[in-house]
Amino acid sequence: MKVLVIGGGGREHAMAWKLAQSPKVQMVYVAPGNGGTALDARLHNLAITDIVALRQWAQENKIGVTLVGPEGPLAAGVVDEFRQHGLRIFGPTKAAAQLESSKAFSKSFMRRHGIPTAEYATFSDPITAHTYVNQMGAPIVVKADGLAAGKGVVVAMTLEEAHAAIDFMLVDNTLGVTHNEGGARVVIEEFLEGEEASFMVLCDGRNVVPLATSQDHKRLLDGDNGPNTGGMGAYSPAPVVTPQVHARAMREIILPTLKGMEKDGIPYTGFLYAGLMIDAQGQVKTLEFNCRMGDPETQPILMRLKTDFLDLLLSATEGAGGTSFENLELEWDRRTALGVVMAAHGYPAAPRKGDVVAGLPKESDDAMVFHAGTALVDGQLQTSGGRVLCVTALGDSVRQVQQRVYQNLQGIAFDGMQYRTDIGYRAVKG
Repeated sequence: MKVLVIGGGGREHAMAWKLAQSPKVQMVYVAPGNGGTALDARLHNLAITDIVALRQWAQENKIGVTLVGPEGPLAAGVVDEFRQHGLRIFGPTKAAAQLESSKAFSKSFMRRHGIPTAEYATFSDPITAHTYVNQMGAPIVVKADGLAAGKGVVVAMTLEEAHAAIDFMLVDNTLGVTHNEGGARVVIEEFLEGEEASFMVLCDGRNVVPLATSQDHKRLLDGDNGPNTGGMGAYSPAPVVTPQVHARAMREIILPTLKGMEKDGIPYTGFLYAGLMIDAQGQVKTLEFNCRMGDPETQPILMRLKTDFLDLLLSATEGAGGTSFENLELEWDRRTALGVVMAAHGYPAAPRKGDVVAGLPKESDDAMVFHAGTALVDGQLQTSGGRVLCVTALGDSVRQVQQRVYQNLQGIAFDGMQYRTDIGYRAVKG
């Protein structure tokens, strides 16, 4: 079978790499891909990003199944386009993807269906937003309503930061947010205390299969300091998601979301990612929904997945209520997987492109360097985005895999590179 992966980041490199391991896969195409997928003989980059052109190409080339990595094409309706032409594709429709593409839609959906989340209010007028923040005080959370590539959330510890975030999002739009209909809006939320975890599942419209748990590290600097980023590293499994927390997340968040979407006439298919905040008592609230796998969580999760990834996608796209999907049991490597992101100079505010990347270690059975912001230019690997690489490995414990990953990245070099030296520290400390 020929398979298409849409996207060009670290998540998509990991997905394509995993699909290529299936004995049933003849070729994996990645559109548009990156420098890492270009260097892999098992993968083939495709310089097409237009949705209709991709659909036509998939028809002409008899693609068996398409997997959508990033949120942009989902919000633009790529799943609707492919399905209307009888093509098998895994992901949510444009209407269902509003769970991520509109924070206002998502919060109102959660309130309507009784899904635990932070208290909030929505604003399009900067003056009323500023007034509200003055009334509520800090810390407080300001979120852009539209897609912002993982950077549209400001956890403001002071009123000054909150006011600046409102101006960034509603007045200047310096974050490059893709506004939804009706123009710029912000969602302002209460600040929640606790530990975050990434909870991802596969949905076929009615049934849910949970993926391995993971924890992402959002802040740029060690000790969770510095600005928020798209993610500086992750590990799986996440000890904070105890069996009790897992059961609670499924019972109080995931299943009511699936039922709520079906009730609203928008059945949900694809990956669903709930960002959880877990407090000291084990209570769980939803920080946000993403309509795709997280990046960089995908890299360690797929390192641990032993089940054939293609079989998983095929069973999930058989149609809602398929028994094969309902009874699916995923097999996981018992070891811990951990990935450390190496980011470009100036990330996250203004990442520099064009720096030469050298010293990459060879892939092995339990270690892999996934590419995110790289491009092959005249045979030379260069930085082309903010998060450049995710150095990932497996190990018998968090401490062991930490040492392994940090040893592996010692030889990698590009000007201005930055990375955290403490990925996984909560699990070691805990």
